[in-house]
Amino acid sequence: MSSIWEFLLVAALLTLTPGPATALVLRMAARDGRRAALGAVAGNSIAVMMWASLSALGISSLILASQLAYDLLRITGAAFLVVLGLRSLLRRHDDLEPSPGGPPRTRTGIRTGFMAGAANPKLAVFFVALFPQFLSPHAAVLPAALAMGATIVTFDVLWLGTLAWTVERAGLLLRPRLRRGLERTSGTVMIGLGLRIAAEAR
Repeated sequence: MSSIWEFLLVAALLTLTPGPATALVLRMAARDGRRAALGAVAGNSIAVMMWASLSALGISSLILASQLAYDLLRITGAAFLVVLGLRSLLRRHDDLEPSPGGPPRTRTGIRTGFMAGAANPKLAVFFVALFPQFLSPHAAVLPAALAMGATIVTFDVLWLGTLAWTVERAGLLLRPRLRRGLERTSGTVMIGLGLRIAAEAR
């Protein structure tokens, strides 16, 4: 079993490494505002806890053991990211102002964040491959996995929440053309991530 400090380092590196969650939060903060982006953070956190639970129950291992199940998950996640990216690139110029950040937008963010996280095969690989290294032989697997998942979620909320706030603040100071450029950049990144996931072998 590795030390708790080693796990905290791995969790921090996982959070800080740019990936689908980072691109999604940047996109939603630029497009729909901070509340929608924070909703995406919450949805992604739910997906992280879901994968932590599934890994403890052995279901993640079953998914990874099946080439068909893994490929289906991978292609679904890749397609989802590409669609979101294309929507950012094709958004009309007269629809640049962030939408009101009430409950409907927050719920949309939660749903989008959860779908992106749930369809991310890298989360399944991470939990199956790395979690056992940090588990004590005598520890209850499910509580330990949930505690580790909660640690990753805490890092995610702090980092991604800071990104959402920063992008929204910057967006309020930028001209519409620059905000449009920020949204297009995040959309392009999401398309690139989606294509990379689709092309990657296990």
